Amino acid sequence: MYASTAKQNNFDELLKRHAPLVKRIAYHLGARLPASVLADDLIQAGMIGLLEAARNYDSTQGASFETYAGIRIRGAMLDELRKNDWAPKSVHRKAREVMEAVRTIENRTGRDARDDEIAKALNISLDEYYKILLDSSSSKMLNFDETFTKEEDSDHDLHEHPHHIAGPMEAIQNDDLKRTVGNAISQLPEREKLVVTLYYAKELNLREIGEVLRVSESRISQLLSQALIRLRSRLADY
Repeated sequence: MYASTAKQNNFDELLKRHAPLVKRIAYHLGARLPASVLADDLIQAGMIGLLEAARNYDSTQGASFETYAGIRIRGAMLDELRKNDWAPKSVHRKAREVMEAVRTIENRTGRDARDDEIAKALNISLDEYYKILLDSSSSKMLNFDETFTKEEDSDHDLHEHPHHIAGPMEAIQNDDLKRTVGNAISQLPEREKLVVTLYYAKELNLREIGEVLRVSESRISQLLSQALIRLRSRLADY
């Protein structure tokens, strides 16, 4: 009886201590989503992820609880967002057209595709091109978040699937994917690479990155969207 009560108290304390982590991830993720996506909905989904993390965490696997919980919280939020895709089909279609234009130009020239070249290839103005980037930014960032979440999940498969043992080919594929994505990021134009690094590695939001680079938040959103489209075009064959 005492052991059961102590376990419940530890469980409750774990949830209470890491509730701010849920809010931090929700606000970071929500900073680049449409206003129609409510932070409270993300927090609610994140709390479910935190509950699952608290139930499934195994300290013998090596990862700290905060690291493991962060992955589960973000994954729960992404699952919730996937269920309620806000982006019209036209947004996805235009983003694919941009990706193809980038890929065609870079394959032909052997260098980074410029904004004006992409707009010209699509037969649209620069303003129209930048609007496509803004419209597609949320879905593209979400997709890229999913990529990193899946990579991180592979390090903790035993927490979710205790009977699963990664084979040597699976481990090689995961390592190869990480190296490939890392190399692709390192070859981005300097400004885009910096934005991606500040956003994903340093976890700054768009407003904070804008302050660092002294440009508007909307311009940062455009740069990040363009970087992610460029990455997806370069990783399409992979």
